[in-house]
Amino acid sequence: MGLLRLDHTGIVVEDLEAAIAFFTELGMEVEGRATVEGEWADRLTALDGLRSDIAMLRTPDGSGRIELSTILHPRTTARAPWEPVSTPGIPRVTFVVEGLDGVIEGLRAHGGRLEGEVVRYEDALRYGYVRGPAGVIVGLVEYLH
Repeated sequence: MGLLRLDHTGIVVEDLEAAIAFFTELGMEVEGRATVEGEWADRLTALDGLRSDIAMLRTPDGSGRIELSTILHPRTTARAPWEPVSTPGIPRVTFVVEGLDGVIEGLRAHGGRLEGEVVRYEDALRYGYVRGPAGVIVGLVEYLH
């Protein structure tokens, strides 16, 4: 048996409520919230005493999910990398949207920052990157059909 499907993308954030607001502004829907802790979580993460608040969000069509989590214990002093989009290992998640310019403006109200410019690729699409919660790069694609 091999790969069946992508289940979700996980993003650790400092401010869970702000991250939820960012992604719901984008159009995602909160599927559920929970606190994660216990021996199974410690074993999974190799962290002693893990305690994390999470929110699971899904795309409107139900085909994609993002798990946002904030780690309450153990706390880290490290910060998320705020590197250019070309840096290996930088998290990037891409969504198809309608009304790209309006989506970007809505995300700006939640701390989103346009990286580079929105560009047009031939007659097929417009594409832009927005820096979101914890430095994650959110790709936004608008197909031109």
